[in-house]
Order: sequence, then structure tokens, then C-alpha cells
Amino acid sequence: MLKQRVITALVLLAVLLPALFSSNTLIFSCIVLAMMTAGAWEWGRLNKLSQLASIATAGLMFVAGIATWQLGGLAHSFQLLWTVTGAFWVLGSALLIKTGVGAWGKIPLPLRWFGGLFALWAAGLAMVQARQIGVNFLLSILALVWVADVFAYFTGRAFGLRFTKVKLAPAISPGKSWEGAWGGACGVVVVAFVWVWMDWLQFALIPSFYSRIFQQGWWILLIAALFMAAMSVIGDLVESLIKRSAGAKDSSQLLPGHGGILDRIDALLPTLPLAMMLTSMVQ
Repeated sequence: MLKQRVITALVLLAVLLPALFSSNTLIFSCIVLAMMTAGAWEWGRLNKLSQLASIATAGLMFVAGIATWQLGGLAHSFQLLWTVTGAFWVLGSALLIKTGVGAWGKIPLPLRWFGGLFALWAAGLAMVQARQIGVNFLLSILALVWVADVFAYFTGRAFGLRFTKVKLAPAISPGKSWEGAWGGACGVVVVAFVWVWMDWLQFALIPSFYSRIFQQGWWILLIAALFMAAMSVIGDLVESLIKRSAGAKDSSQLLPGHGGILDRIDALLPTLPLAMMLTSMVQ
């Protein structure tokens, strides 16, 4: 399993890194579209659609991405969209996690299906627009999710249940602890302020997400970093809830050793649009 994970990770990096740093953003946009299309196929399967209906769901996502591209949506400012998407994630995820796994299946299938496609489309658009702003800007958002995940894992392993004695969401993801979540949040805060310092030293020509928020004050950045860290965990929990409701361990086996596309981007689905929302508010 470990060998599979490493090989898959190396292949993904070999594909993603050149596209990410290429001056031609078209290549990166195509990769994002492919990811979201595959994620839509997985979404159909998690909602127990037939194979044909899942493929049709993927096709619809592909068409939506191309239409957004052709209609000039990649260059358009979507402040209202980011605000609506942010509210969708904050309110919807809070309700889902509060009601638990059993409530997911009670939501009408068309509403569940559309909600997932909307979340995928919005996250894909946010990722492409973030790359168009600059590599440093996009990387700072991606790093937020990676740091939250890594710090949460090691903090949870070291201090899990030592202080709270209560797991974060035992019915959804038994392995997560409050100590891990706090550790992840602390890691994000540290990285945010270090990244601002590095930007100040002019290591990058394009300001990061953190530097743009920092312009409003250090305490605004602190609140934003904690909020984004929390939403990163929320994205992971929501996908875990949906998989548990569907009786699935992974969203698919498209990525050997890692599961599916949705398993890799679950925390990015809320954080990318929310980062664009916060950025648009401080411009």
C-alpha cells in the first residue's frame, strides 16, 4: 500500500507541478477540468446512481467547465458567487454535521446531486482563477489545507484525547480528535504569518492569500486563518459523512493507494471558494 501511495504521489507531482508553474495557464486549467470531471463521476457513484448516470454526471461537469471557459467566466469577478458558495458551505455543512450520517439519505436525490456538482464546479473555477492571480497566491491556499492536515495528524497522534477526552465527530470520522483540529489550526496560523514575512522579503512578486488578508490587520489574518483551518476540517468531515452514508470507504480507486479524486480534494472544496470570497472582500 505504501509503495502504491508513493508511486501515485510521484506521478501526480510530475503532472501537476510543471502545469502549475507553467506560464501557460491553459494546461493547468485543463488538468483542473479533468479532476472535476472525474470527481463528478465519483459523485454520481456516491449517490448510488447507475454507471451510465454517473458518466452522464461527469459529462455534464465537463460541459459546464467548457461553457464557463468559453463564456469568459474564468476572467470574470464572481464576488456574489463566492459569497453564496461560502454561505452554502458554512450553513449547509454545519447542519449536516449536526444532524449526522442518517440525515444525508433523507435529502432528496436531485438536491444532493445538484449540490455536489455546484460545489465541484465552484471549487474548480476558484482554483483556476487563483492560479491566474499567481502561483504564490494559489500555493498559499493549497498549503493551508496541507498544513492543517499534517499538523492535525501528528498533533492528534501525540495528544489525541489527552485534554478533551471527547472525539471531534465520532459518528462521522472516529479517528479525528479536538486536539488534532487545534494542532492543525495552530499550524495554519504559523504558516500564514511566516508566509506574510516571506512575501515582505519579496520572495514572490505576487502577494499570497495571507498577505492580502494581512493588509487589513494582523488580527484579521488570525481570524481568517483559524476560519479557513476549521473549514478545511469541515470539508473532510462532510465527505466522510457522505461516504459513510453510501457505505463506501473511498470515493473511488482512481488514485491507487489514495482512493479517489474527492478523497484528495475534499478539504479544498470549501476552502478555495472561501479564499476567493475573503480576497474579494479586501480588494
